[in-house]
Amino acid sequence: MTIGTWSADQSSQLTISVSPQLLQRFIALATDKQLDNLAQQFSSQELADYAPLMRLAIDHWQTQAQTLNDADISALMQFFTKAEQLPGWEAGDQSPVIGLGKILKQRGMGISKELSLWIKTNSNNRFLPHGSLL
Repeated sequence: MTIGTWSADQSSQLTISVSPQLLQRFIALATDKQLDNLAQQFSSQELADYAPLMRLAIDHWQTQAQTLNDADISALMQFFTKAEQLPGWEAGDQSPVIGLGKILKQRGMGISKELSLWIKTNSNNRFLPHGSLL
């Protein structure tokens, strides 16, 4: 009998950063209503490279969101809602949508009813948009 060893997934060990230009690209895809064909908006290499973004910690998004207005954050929430349907982009309770929603709440805006309904209609992630109930 042999016992294998476990090693962390390489993508979890990558240091990934999100440039303001990349965020603006994501926002533009949402505001230009190009979310239904996301896979066609990225090369296969970009799809692989950007997938780890879906599991970045909330503090990363808080840093990124400092320069964004509420409308841009809402657009990013829509982008990441649809992006989670891409292969390898599944995030569950680590979705950026949850972290970005918390930022809106901290700003006093909260997640609008319209955005919340849109997210629930366009996702099968049971944690969106508010996260785990516990």
